[in-house]
This record gives sequence, structure tokens and C-alpha cells, in this order.
Amino acid sequence: MRQFVNYLLLTVLGLVFLTGCQAQKASIRGPQGEIAYKVTLPEGFDRKTEQCPMVILMHGIFSSKDYGPMPQLAKGLAKAGIASIRFDFDGHGKSEGRKQDMTIEKELADARAVWDYVQGLHYVNGVGLLGHSQGGVIASMSAGRLVGESIVPSGVVLIAPGSVIKEACQGGKFFNARFDPKDPPEYIRCWGLYKLGREYLVTTQQLDIYGTAAAYQGPVLLLHGDRDGIVPMWCSERYLEAYGPHATLKVVEGENHTITRRRKQVVAETVEFFKGVFGR
Repeated sequence: MRQFVNYLLLTVLGLVFLTGCQAQKASIRGPQGEIAYKVTLPEGFDRKTEQCPMVILMHGIFSSKDYGPMPQLAKGLAKAGIASIRFDFDGHGKSEGRKQDMTIEKELADARAVWDYVQGLHYVNGVGLLGHSQGGVIASMSAGRLVGESIVPSGVVLIAPGSVIKEACQGGKFFNARFDPKDPPEYIRCWGLYKLGREYLVTTQQLDIYGTAAAYQGPVLLLHGDRDGIVPMWCSERYLEAYGPHATLKVVEGENHTITRRRKQVVAETVEFFKGVFGR
């Protein structure tokens, strides 16, 4: 009996030791399971004694938190004293789930789960949202929905926001895949690689993207390359109309949709916007 008690004591002490010595990463869960994420802090920042603002970075469809421009944006923000958290939407990157089961509503739920996680970080004193491509749709609608709960993000940046997804699903053509929009198949294959499920194709047709986004009346920066061959410029222009005078659209000459030609400029514009928003 005494040996058993000693064993239990050693086990408990061992667990306490491990918990204190190892970095414990909190779990964030969405509709399809665990969400993979990375937090980037300013160099030398002490989360125990200091505070700083944070930007939630949202990637586009078929992309991930580790593809450009997300890592570069995180690095640029950190240099300006602004933390960031970037994550993989369900079915993307290292997050659980299948792309085929992804919908806008599920991605909105993922974004909200990350927002709630950030609200629990004691060292964060302000939160902004940023989205690229479909991630821009999620960032804009997330901000609008948060306002409906009397929660106001500090600022929003939309990079080539892919609101064209609604028209694509209504027209029965998504990238190179064609389908009957009134009766979509179980799934379609985009470029022969990525599956989009029927639920996505049906529900995206009914989205009130701009109406939801317009509820947010804080500062908004829209960035769009004039050589974007995937998301047309009218998407950002419609956002600009929906937001009104508190939004600014900056056209990036020579930039494409994947933000590879003028990436430094896009990062610089983003950093300057959030520095102004957060008073850095």
C-alpha cells in the first residue's frame, strides 16, 4: 500500500513537472474538429508582463496558414509590434476534416472559434481581422456578425476578397469545374484535385455577403491587384460601396491573386493600416 501511495505521488509530481516545463498549446475546435494554428509574437515580447494587439489571419480556399502571403504578413506585423494568429480552415492544411465537407458557415464557425480563443489571451489588448480571397469573405462576414453581438473588431483588411464565389456557384462554374447550379452533384473537382461538396455549392448561392459585412462600421482596407485573374476587381468595388466612407480601396499595380509580384507592398500597406488602427 505504501509503495502504491508513493507511486501515485511520483506520478502526480511528474505530471506537474511536465506541465510546468513544456509549452502547452490550447486546442481550438471547429465544426469538423481540431483547428491547426500558429501564433507569431513581436521579437522579445513577454506575454507574461506585456500586452499587444493581435490580427487574425484567414487564408483562401484550397490554401493554408503556411502559404503566402500569410507567413509574410505575420512577420511584417510582428516587426511593427503586432501579434498575429493564422490558422487552417477545416479540411485545409493540418486542420481536421475534409475539403469536400467545407462550407462558408463552417468556416465562419472556425473563425469564431479562433476569435473566442484570442479573447482569452490576457496579453492581447485589441483584435483585427484579415482575410485573403475566400478568407476575405469570412473576415468580412465575421466582423459583421460580431457587430450583431455588440463586439467590434479594431479593423479589417480584405485582400482580393473572393465574393465572386456566390456568382460562381449560381452560374454553375467554379474555377474549371462546371455543374448544374439547380441540382449540383455530390461534389465537383476543381483542377482535378480539390473536391467541393454539394452543400457548399448550394448554400453559397444564398449568401448575403455584402449585407452581412456592411454591419461593420469600423475602419476597412481593401487591397486588390490589377492583374488578378481569379477574383475580379468588382468584388472589392462592391465591398467599397457596401462599407461606405470608412473603407479605402487601394489597387496594387501589377499584383496577381496569389500576391507574389508585389508582396512587400501588400504587407507594407497592411502593416501601416493596422499600426494606425492600433495606435502603434
